[in-house]
Amino acid sequence: MLSILNRLNNPALKNIKKYESIIKKINALEAHYEKMSDSELRNMTFLFKEDLKNGKKFPQILPDAFAVVREASKRVLNMRHFDVQLMGGLALAEGNIAEMPTGEGKTLVASLPAYARALEGKGVHIITVNEYLAKRDFDQIGKIHDFLGLTIGLNLPLMDQTEKQQAYNSDITYGVGTEFGFDYLRDNMVESISQKVQRPFNFAIIDEVDSVLIDEAKTPLIIAGQTPANTELHRIASILASRFKVGEDFDFDEETKATSLTDKGIEKVEAAFGVENLYELEHQTLYHYVINAVRAHVIFKRDIDYIIEEGKILLVDMFTGRTMEGRTLSDGLHQAIEAKENLENTLENKAMSQVTIQNYFRMYPMLCGMTGTAKTQEKEFREVYNMDVVQIPTNKPRARVDMPDEVYVTADQKYKALVKEVESKHKVGQPVLIGTTSILQSEDAAGYLREANLPFQLLNAKSVEQEVHLISQAGQKGQITIATNMAGRGTDIVLGEGVAEIGGLHVIGTEKHENRRIDNQLRGRSGRQGDPGSTQFLISLEDDMFRRFAKDDIEKFKKKMSFDESGKILNKNVNELIERTQRIVEGSHFSMREYNLKLDDVINEQRKIVFDLRDRLLSGHEFTAVLKSMLKGSTEYQIFKLLPEDFTEDDIKLLKRSLEELYSQPVIIPNEKPTRKQIITLADKCVKEGLDMASDYENDENFLKIFTRASVSQIDAMWVKNLESMTHLKEGIGLRHYQQEDPMRIYQREGLELFTRNFENFRYQVVSVTLKTMRQLAARKKEEN
Repeated sequence: MLSILNRLNNPALKNIKKYESIIKKINALEAHYEKMSDSELRNMTFLFKEDLKNGKKFPQILPDAFAVVREASKRVLNMRHFDVQLMGGLALAEGNIAEMPTGEGKTLVASLPAYARALEGKGVHIITVNEYLAKRDFDQIGKIHDFLGLTIGLNLPLMDQTEKQQAYNSDITYGVGTEFGFDYLRDNMVESISQKVQRPFNFAIIDEVDSVLIDEAKTPLIIAGQTPANTELHRIASILASRFKVGEDFDFDEETKATSLTDKGIEKVEAAFGVENLYELEHQTLYHYVINAVRAHVIFKRDIDYIIEEGKILLVDMFTGRTMEGRTLSDGLHQAIEAKENLENTLENKAMSQVTIQNYFRMYPMLCGMTGTAKTQEKEFREVYNMDVVQIPTNKPRARVDMPDEVYVTADQKYKALVKEVESKHKVGQPVLIGTTSILQSEDAAGYLREANLPFQLLNAKSVEQEVHLISQAGQKGQITIATNMAGRGTDIVLGEGVAEIGGLHVIGTEKHENRRIDNQLRGRSGRQGDPGSTQFLISLEDDMFRRFAKDDIEKFKKKMSFDESGKILNKNVNELIERTQRIVEGSHFSMREYNLKLDDVINEQRKIVFDLRDRLLSGHEFTAVLKSMLKGSTEYQIFKLLPEDFTEDDIKLLKRSLEELYSQPVIIPNEKPTRKQIITLADKCVKEGLDMASDYENDENFLKIFTRASVSQIDAMWVKNLESMTHLKEGIGLRHYQQEDPMRIYQREGLELFTRNFENFRYQVVSVTLKTMRQLAARKKEEN
């Protein structure tokens, strides 16, 4: 095995050597566990748990735990883990990413660290990219853990609270990443602690980790409340946007998809709506509608980013080609697309809670993952998630042949070459899988094959129900399948009878993806477990990636370009152009994710404060401590806000009124000009008096229920308002470049100011109402006595 690694020039050789020594121990234990009865093997789970409780360290039980899982797998599934699968499991158990090519049995690999880490009793989450894979792995791999006496749960959308609690309280919980994130958000919107479904985070294993943590990380998870859309405003804004010209009325960066109005565009909006200054605070909503209308027209393309089905906009996941059921764009952007397509406006989504994929998964103390392609993104995995990539060697040497790219001048020439290539393979019965980057492209390719009378299966978002079946059949003799690059990810393509003898599965890519990982995933469809196979990319200079990211480079290249009669480019340096463009795009996307994460980090700090306080309020037994913190904080804020260093008598009067409203009683401030210190001493006395009064109610259940309900309702309303304020702040932050200050610094500073103001309004309101209620109750009790 070591010689294979030397050939691979694996930089993680130190780790691999360590894993090899552990694998020797696991293999040496195999005969011992083979002799055990089923009940003796199951009892090992109890013994491991006892060992850990009695102080044994996790690495000490690891070889035995893995050996037990391997033996259980042989008995339950008739599948024995290869040594390289054990190696992948060891990498995961340490919190790394195991990079394992397609067909190496990653699903079985997860059974090892899942079992070992579940022995600690804190729960293990196994994250997959879709419900089908979650159910499949739960049904199949779950049998091993069930056999060994662990509990397994399945977490799916639309489950009720009891079902979800049961799933999360299991030793191992399977599910889709986004649903875990949404459950976290929902748990922080509950009306009582008993309604929460999640336990504290512990250990997560993410299958297709690059898809979950990078590809899906561009879009935050948002739970939205629905409000009626302003249909007329959407309609007018859409008409206006349809007349706008790029470069004249608005600027659009194809690379980053950033959109902003020019001075001329602003003048047109002001004229159309009869306003003097579009950027005044009162016109912020109008700006929001117009810029959304422009985005709907220039960023979102029909049959690429969305499809229309039964009069509804269905969003398309650009990486999988699937429609995202139930997912809509928030903040009115979805309604802007509806207006553009002359469809009836649905209700607008207003964010009630949100979190980015990055900040959700960073809450796990330990995170690990598996994929066939992670090395190109290793820097991001390390910087954002603190995970290293360990490249695991294949069980059998790879027999797949990756042919050099063929680049054509035009898209038409490329598709004609595709037809020729498919015809030649089809004549001998060799199966062909054609990978495209969008639904539109898959239909273009289908059109050319149809003209040539070639039989094929077209697989895209419009036929999602058949996806897994069709992908699994793609290796049968004479089969031609057209699919988006990511369709059926996680599904093995098994070669049909006699296919290996004629070269295995031939994969053709019709366009380079913006990320090299996705190209490698497409290649990885062929040549699983040492099977023969081949791959070929047929691309053109008219492809979307070159048009968006390499216009100038393409123009320069064309001046020295030579090509044959079929339009195939003969210049050898064309491959350098492709690689350079992909690296530029990857860097650009990383910068965007990094920027968005920095923006969310600002909200994340706010979220921690709000969610932590919300939990303390719901717990009910921290009433005095919470009130003390809020009363003291609010008092200090009022003094800081209303008393400048050189305060006047008017400032004192203003502070007096504010504190009286806060304490719900008169506040006596000496007539002579007091010092700030005297005012703070006076305020401290008022705070103490309020807390003394609160001690009478800390065991009054009825009062505590009223206090909890009212304060939680207030904090939720504040959080919704704060998220909306932060969204609008983010939207307009790019317009502030003329201040010659980093927009991120402005966002951080003004975001803090916004949150401080919103949080203080909430805190002041809660304290004021609470003290007023306690005084009223005390007065009523006095009267009754």
